[in-house]
Amino acid sequence: MSYRVGWVADHERVFAELQEAIGWEQLDITMFGRTVPTPRLTAWMGEVAYSYSGLLNEPQPWPPTLAALRDRLGDELGVAFNSCLANLYRDGSDSMGYHSDDEPELGLRPTIASISLGARRNFALRHRVSRQRWTWSLGEGDLLVMREEAQSDYAHAVPKTSKPVGPRMNLTFRVFQA
Repeated sequence: MSYRVGWVADHERVFAELQEAIGWEQLDITMFGRTVPTPRLTAWMGEVAYSYSGLLNEPQPWPPTLAALRDRLGDELGVAFNSCLANLYRDGSDSMGYHSDDEPELGLRPTIASISLGARRNFALRHRVSRQRWTWSLGEGDLLVMREEAQSDYAHAVPKTSKPVGPRMNLTFRVFQA
């Protein structure tokens, strides 16, 4: 894993542009026999639909600002990203539980480049066997790149917080193998 603070220098402008340009959705998820709205807004940019946790994400067109970030990441990391799952956490009550991005369409050892815009929120990482945990405060244009065994050996989450916090956008670029 690698972490770069402030990778997006003009993060406030980029956040505002993408908040407006992306067609955000709140999908319903069924957990433990109960259907509830996901605790965040999402959008999927890619060539084909993407399913995970029983959710079907239909592809949306790439806003120019997001396509520019994808191309810059590809040049710097040497990875031909062709999709992005965007999450918008509106406040501290929006969250994402522990999970791994290990769907077959992402390959065995996917590289996922995660850009965090907006307010800082804790991003938690937990080793699957030892249960050891790490936490980063991500936002304001930070870049976290997860490679190699990051998805097979670890789970990650964006926990809820009772602290007052503004919106945070997370852009997770992937290579999706349809």
